[in-house]
Amino acid sequence: MQFTYDATMFQNVFEHEFTYINGFMRNVSRFAERPAMLCPLTGRRWTYRALNADVNRFAHALQADGIGKNDVVMYMLLNSAEFVFCYLASQKIGAVNCPVNYRQAAGEIALMIDDSRPKVFVYDEEFRETARQALAAAVYQPERVVVVDLYNRAEAEKGEITYRDYVGAQSESNPERDGLPHIYEETTRLYTSGTTGRPKAVPMNSINEVLSAHDVMMHFPLNATDRTMNMTPWFHRGGLHSGGPNPTLYAGGEVVILRDFNPRRCLRYVEQYKLTFLIGVPTIIAMLARAQKSKPADLSTLRGIVTMGAPFGKAACESYMKLLTPNIFNGYGTTESFWNTFLRPYNLPEMAGSAGQSCTDDEVRVVRVCKNGHAEPDDLVARDNSEIGEIIIRSPAKSAYSYFNNPELTAQKFYKGYLYTGDLGTWNEQEFITITGRKDDMIVSAGENIYPTQIETILNEYPKVAESGVVGVPDRLRGETVAAYIVPSDDGLTEEELKKYCANHPMMSPYKRPRSYHFVKELPHTATGKLMHHKLREIALGKA
Repeated sequence: MQFTYDATMFQNVFEHEFTYINGFMRNVSRFAERPAMLCPLTGRRWTYRALNADVNRFAHALQADGIGKNDVVMYMLLNSAEFVFCYLASQKIGAVNCPVNYRQAAGEIALMIDDSRPKVFVYDEEFRETARQALAAAVYQPERVVVVDLYNRAEAEKGEITYRDYVGAQSESNPERDGLPHIYEETTRLYTSGTTGRPKAVPMNSINEVLSAHDVMMHFPLNATDRTMNMTPWFHRGGLHSGGPNPTLYAGGEVVILRDFNPRRCLRYVEQYKLTFLIGVPTIIAMLARAQKSKPADLSTLRGIVTMGAPFGKAACESYMKLLTPNIFNGYGTTESFWNTFLRPYNLPEMAGSAGQSCTDDEVRVVRVCKNGHAEPDDLVARDNSEIGEIIIRSPAKSAYSYFNNPELTAQKFYKGYLYTGDLGTWNEQEFITITGRKDDMIVSAGENIYPTQIETILNEYPKVAESGVVGVPDRLRGETVAAYIVPSDDGLTEEELKKYCANHPMMSPYKRPRSYHFVKELPHTATGKLMHHKLREIALGKA
């Protein structure tokens, strides 16, 4: 390609130096003695200099094990300092950091281990039994297993090493890495549930990391004076990137670690540590509002509360704006592309219920639903807030347009520069998007994606079950919960049997287990025998 100027130096500098880890290192230099991270439970506060030193110790330990470019460091950790060490140290040496959902069942984590083949597996002592079962079930075995605990008191079992022993003798100097970094190299891999038993691995490159941070810095906005606390698990894209470690450490602010959610504790932290941004999902915000109403805390330092995962109702939004802060934000997106539509305080409460307009660097469209293949990106539904179509997203800044080790799914979901989400919705003349449902009947419970077909497959394996159908039903606390409709093959089948069966199944995570069971004589099907989830949902909601 020919340019009107010599682009050689620009290309070399941009491609090899405009990386996320270099952004972090700029803050280590200019904000060396400013706070970078706080753990309220241990009382430890890291400056940028101290955080970099601890990250370097872990990076050197990894290099001593031969870990380098494109090797995978998988970690199953609660929000913690060690989570941040894994995230940053891997990038320093060219490895891929891969946080996994600790809420998953052991069998599901084993699938991730076999898929990504991590050389190092790091887990929190609280999940020791799940980790042990996952490693036992996996065909591939990591070369190193590291156990972490909050107070560094854990003892390693055979074949393991504690984190304190792993990094104890390592240098605090910046490590050297093999080869030049590149903005297109994979830095982070996140797993998100798939419609089959196989989890989807979403790769992100360094420029995705940088521009995801920029996106947050634009939309909050976020800067070096901010102190953030994401109240959701960091293993999610929204946990890591929406006011989590990624943008806050890139902006030069301070991350406050919330190990597990408690509404009263969160409000106390706002007051005690003068937090400027809280980030969560609507169910969490609802609990904060109830706690604030019963016993108010001083929230005057808050510049905003940012939510993801589901829209607000107008009445709820108005209540939160009075009880918590007038600066409420709401975003919609995917693991593959982060958030892509956004509601700002000036949109609310008027546009509550919608998912907002496209983010600054994104383009979100609603196209006609195509059952086989893809509708063309310009085959748009009417902007009348009535005609339903599929929501598609163009977000090159925040998406690598790929799934790791899954070319078939990549071809299904990405087309002509757009991610085809499977979400259904409408839009208006100003391109405010409203979500109406899901093509794949996915259930969203407390921010977790749950696919009915996964649960139905497991239920149908039980000898006394002839057939099952699973749908989401409204729940005040979780948004939705799982309801199972069962056609028994044995009249002696009981609800307690099924609860016990699901609780002991290695592929059934606790949050996926049905909360209610309903025994029926038959389930609704199409003429070709396909289970009609929408009809079953109508039955569940009492509309049939």
